[in-house]
Amino acid sequence: MTGHEGADADVRHVRVAVVGSGFGGLGAAVRLRREGITDFVVLERADSVGGTWRDNDYPGCACDVPSHLYSFSFAPNPDWPRTFSGQEHIRAYLEHVTDVFRLRPHLRFNSEVKRMIWDGERLRWEIETSSGNLTADVVVSATGPLSEPRIPDIPGLDTFPGAVFHSARWDHDYDLRGKRVAFVGTGASAAQIVPAIQPRVSRLTLFQRTPPWVLPRVDRAISGVERLLHRQLPFTAKARRGFLWGIRELQVQAFTKHPGELGLVERFARLNMARAIKDPALRAKLTPDYRIGCKRILLSSDYYPALARPNVDVVASGLTEIRGSTVIAADGSRTEADAIVFGTGFHVTDLPIAERVVGADGRTLAEAWATGMKSLRGASAAGFPNWMSIIGPNTGLGNSSMILMIESQLNYMADYLRQLDVLGGRVALDARPGAVSAWNDRVQQRMRRTVWSTGGCTSWYLDANGRNTTIWPGTTTEFRSATRRVDLAEYEVLREPRQRTDDIQGEQKVEAGA
Repeated sequence: MTGHEGADADVRHVRVAVVGSGFGGLGAAVRLRREGITDFVVLERADSVGGTWRDNDYPGCACDVPSHLYSFSFAPNPDWPRTFSGQEHIRAYLEHVTDVFRLRPHLRFNSEVKRMIWDGERLRWEIETSSGNLTADVVVSATGPLSEPRIPDIPGLDTFPGAVFHSARWDHDYDLRGKRVAFVGTGASAAQIVPAIQPRVSRLTLFQRTPPWVLPRVDRAISGVERLLHRQLPFTAKARRGFLWGIRELQVQAFTKHPGELGLVERFARLNMARAIKDPALRAKLTPDYRIGCKRILLSSDYYPALARPNVDVVASGLTEIRGSTVIAADGSRTEADAIVFGTGFHVTDLPIAERVVGADGRTLAEAWATGMKSLRGASAAGFPNWMSIIGPNTGLGNSSMILMIESQLNYMADYLRQLDVLGGRVALDARPGAVSAWNDRVQQRMRRTVWSTGGCTSWYLDANGRNTTIWPGTTTEFRSATRRVDLAEYEVLREPRQRTDDIQGEQKVEAGA
């Protein structure tokens, strides 16, 4: 389908429009081709693929999930150089997937989605992008939750005379050597950036609102023998992946049903801190007062040693004001800085893409989610027909690989498209509000027992209302089972209005007679 009657003749129409070219978007593109669907485009706002692994190229950037588990099951990589891969290796892997599965003809770079509006009469999405407009029967949104950096609104920030940037928008033209750097945040990026830049800077001040729990990152180079074995005997790489997956499946119970079992892990984390931090005062600052696992557990073997260096100060307070080159913490302490680096995370529970999607009743997705994100099986939102998300609400993980969840959602997407074919004609599926509520209620009911709800912390998993709309409270096996098939009873089937169908058929008969 490439053209339409009248004024729409110059607007391209596709069966599926995928938004984003990270793991979710590329995975969707591969699955579409494997399902025999080639009438699709992948809309990407940047000039290359990679998603968060393209945008986050800060010093020390790497994955905290083992390499052989952080890759597609249908595209194993026997040549991972390390047990935990760096950003450059993951990005190269995604470029490789793009080439192997011949996805480049479908990619539309520099095409940021500005607006998506549902046309209820023609049952299609009208999409406005920075490179032109198009329409699509189905939209698969794979923008990801870690795509839009969040920088706090700090009084005086706009008057700071030095460099200011977010970890996901690293300024590689700015030389940190010999500079006084204020780093804001203690999340996963901080655990990687702080050790990487500490030897270069003259002074590093870490502003910490809440200390994280940190476990050692047992990283090593994967030997040439191991890689040769995985190339020659692929089942060995599959077994390695299965072993890594199985361990994490067994760990889920402690996070979701029996948080008290995490006490042993907590004691190990305290010993890990004590080995590296000898100063009792600094150790007190770095000791969390919540159950391990409530916030994301960080994996690093050099974070604590870096904080113990003489050119590093830890301020156990958030940054609240900036006056000239002076940065001021909530506890009143002042520090002079040449640069401010924010490791303050992303817009996760208030996805910016939601403001650009307009559904059947004229409301944006952001308005529909005003009281919190919720969708059916992490994919479909009520009132937004033929619109699906990859890594949607409550599909995140606290201890395993997101690629597992993405592949489960790809199964759901594939069956969704099959159901549309079976129904025949111009048709759309709209998640029933009752089905969305029932699914969401079950998820939130299970959430009550988890460490993310009972652990005594405030994390980026929670939305403005204190609800966890980010994490999946179960195993990846359970999620795969829940998304294996589309249950049509959970959807309202929409068909093109009869009058419009008759008009089109009449026009076709006239043209045939002419």
